[in-house]
Amino acid sequence: MIPKAFKRALWVFHVNSGSCNGCDIEIIAALTPRYDVERFGIRLVGSPRHADVIAFTGPVTKDMADKVKRIYEQTPDPKVILVVGSCGISGGVFHESYHLAGPIERIIPEAKCFYVPGCPPRPEAIIQGVIKAWEFLEEVEKK
Repeated sequence: MIPKAFKRALWVFHVNSGSCNGCDIEIIAALTPRYDVERFGIRLVGSPRHADVIAFTGPVTKDMADKVKRIYEQTPDPKVILVVGSCGISGGVFHESYHLAGPIERIIPEAKCFYVPGCPPRPEAIIQGVIKAWEFLEEVEKK
């Protein structure tokens, strides 16, 4: 069920923090006519300053750690992080790499995160994760 109390479209800013692009392709698949998430009011935006949700794909590399923090800080409150794919959750196949800074919750411990597991997760799972984030934001808006 799509939430109704959130009075506007849900805007998502997508960040590739070091992924292999498998999850990125599945996010794009959710935008294609087969799934067409824009009909529900879910839109990708080009700036974190306009976003309600930040969707991270891939593990956070050392080069991206400060950029991830900056993107989080630029996003207006209330904000939610959607971690898409196993690599963003645990490091996935890259978990022993010397170049990883860690999962998102280690970089931004105060963030409210929702997780979409899979390698890569299917578009249906990504849509479900976005809806869970939307429901959380809806509760925050009511308060």
